[in-house]
Amino acid sequence: MKETARISASTGPSLMGRTLLALHASGACRLAPKSLAGIGVIFMLHRVREDDGAAFAPNRILEITPSFLEETIRTVRELGYECISLDEAVNRLQAGEHGERFAVFTLDDGYKDNLTDALPVFERNGVPFTVYLTTGLPDGHAEIWWVALERAIAAAVAIRVKLPAGGEITMFTRDAAEKNAAWNRIYWALRALPEHEMRAEVRRLALLHGIDMGALTRELAMTWDEVRTLAAHPLASVEAHTADHFAQAGLSAAEARSDIERGLARMETELGYRPRHFSYPYGDPGSAGERDFALAGALGFRSATTTRKGLIQPSHAKRLTSLPRLSLNGDFQDRRMLKALLSGLPFALAKPVRSLGID
Repeated sequence: MKETARISASTGPSLMGRTLLALHASGACRLAPKSLAGIGVIFMLHRVREDDGAAFAPNRILEITPSFLEETIRTVRELGYECISLDEAVNRLQAGEHGERFAVFTLDDGYKDNLTDALPVFERNGVPFTVYLTTGLPDGHAEIWWVALERAIAAAVAIRVKLPAGGEITMFTRDAAEKNAAWNRIYWALRALPEHEMRAEVRRLALLHGIDMGALTRELAMTWDEVRTLAAHPLASVEAHTADHFAQAGLSAAEARSDIERGLARMETELGYRPRHFSYPYGDPGSAGERDFALAGALGFRSATTTRKGLIQPSHAKRLTSLPRLSLNGDFQDRRMLKALLSGLPFALAKPVRSLGID
């Protein structure tokens, strides 16, 4: 789970969504300096599947529909972007090639729908893509805890979360509004904990509310045979995303290195090669920092991507282990919002806000 959860499926565009629509409607994006758009974009996706329309679906931000993926590809091509592989994008950055803008598509974690729903879209359009694999998912021991938390809240009429030092959160979850309110409070309270403690509490909640976390991983994640099928496809590359999907910054240096190296070893055993590219789990500033960027470089990765929002600029040639990405967020499945983001103007406008510590 990487970003702020949606409030509900029926409230309409969020404040950010309304801002993007306003920027597009005003024509400001068309008038923005071309330099703001940079030289390319690395898109970040997670799941690609049809929307089930559920009123309580906080993880919908991590999902886009196959039709919106297709529309995104069509839009970037109409805007003059060339869809290329991650390897080729790094080549261009290193060579200082700043001609035609490029678009790279990356998907984090290793969900089954990357093979069943996303691959057919990329095939139809001849677009290369990268899947960053958490090897604990096909191995069956990594936890998709954010979905387990969602399902626990969905199953409950009331929920009680235990926090350190005897603290707790108790909330009714009788309808979609109460479930969304509970998610927004509980998710961030848990994310503030050390990750081992947070995961232990989610395991307790899952057990209490009848959620089998092992079965959940088997339901949503690719098997190694499915990963091999994907890795063998000429348009696909499968790269590294640790063994257990822990926030690197929350681990000691030795633990962080071990999580990456165990993932690399499993990929070498199962796929027969050592990945050249890496993506930081969660990837926000609190989950990956300068120590972790240096570690990725020391381990020999050609590039490493974050979830820090932004477009690729020529200066990123010197920061190949901390590349920003543009999230294809399930709340922003609108061509107008996409165009506004690709203009670079929203990121330029956000800089003064971040400098005040309001990001």
